[in-house]
Amino acid sequence: MFQRTPDFEHNMLKILRGERPERGTLFELFLSEKYLRLLAKTKFSENTVLTRMRTAIEAMATAGYDYATCHAANFGFKGPGAQKKETMSLNHPPCIYDWESFEAYPWPDMSACDYSRLEEISPFLPEGMKLMVMGPGGVLETVISIVGYENLCFLLQDDPELTKEIFDSVGSRFVEYYDNAASADTVGFVSSNDDWGFNTQTFLSPEDMRRYLFPWHKKIVETVHKHNKPCLLHSCGYYDEVIEDIINDMHYDARHSYEDNITPVEQAYEDLNGRIAVLGGIDIHYLATKTPQEIYDRCSSMLERSRQRGGYALGSGNSIADFIPTENYLAMIRAAHDFNP
Repeated sequence: MFQRTPDFEHNMLKILRGERPERGTLFELFLSEKYLRLLAKTKFSENTVLTRMRTAIEAMATAGYDYATCHAANFGFKGPGAQKKETMSLNHPPCIYDWESFEAYPWPDMSACDYSRLEEISPFLPEGMKLMVMGPGGVLETVISIVGYENLCFLLQDDPELTKEIFDSVGSRFVEYYDNAASADTVGFVSSNDDWGFNTQTFLSPEDMRRYLFPWHKKIVETVHKHNKPCLLHSCGYYDEVIEDIINDMHYDARHSYEDNITPVEQAYEDLNGRIAVLGGIDIHYLATKTPQEIYDRCSSMLERSRQRGGYALGSGNSIADFIPTENYLAMIRAAHDFNP
């Protein structure tokens, strides 16, 4: 479909460092199963961890990415809000609502996590390509999934000590997960993915986020940086009141997830360039509803905007979903392949 040799070091890595890449560079948090099957050259008869990883590698290499997305281990949290659904509420019955339920909750045993996939996949990773490890949700997402959003808001007022214990029990496990992931030679960078806001405000007050949440994100970044790997924040929603925390306190290398009705990526790039890398940003609704030519033109314009300054990779505002028309997704990919810095 497209002919391109992966070159993580001279393209994606340069962008994560705020530098200019050697060509138009693509970033996506992940591709849907529809697109993985469409782009992968090999059709595996078995459905295993390694065959799923090989499918992602082949699909993303075919499209022209310098990395492939994966999870590092069999790690996750149990709870009604932690299960994938076509639609889901933030206000499900809580798994934790007092100290007794906190003690009874089946916290993941991190010693049982198996990270061997990160090495076993090495023979199937094309030269010049790396893995991007993402988490099974994030710290705040997980807390909401096991406590419930409204219940968390009450708990913040009713029992701050229990609230802190819940955040600490979740956050410490994510730190350990990313520590193991970033230590693998096959991993080029990690995504700390954790949605923080609605369209016009953060889920919690910035003060509460600084008290309970942000210290764990700072530790995640410090842990990843200890292995000399970049760490990006994928977080949907409003971010104006916490962007200085993201840059100056947590020291994330890049930020991803932009929506036109919150902050269009063109504005975000002008605001943030030189301070933190900007990834993706072509709004999902725009990708789903505009013509291929309109998409190609906007993508080309965004690449042109960043030509001299760097620190930008082209991609969607969130991820490539099934409902995005194939011709529209390919128009975005083609813009990156056609662009020469």
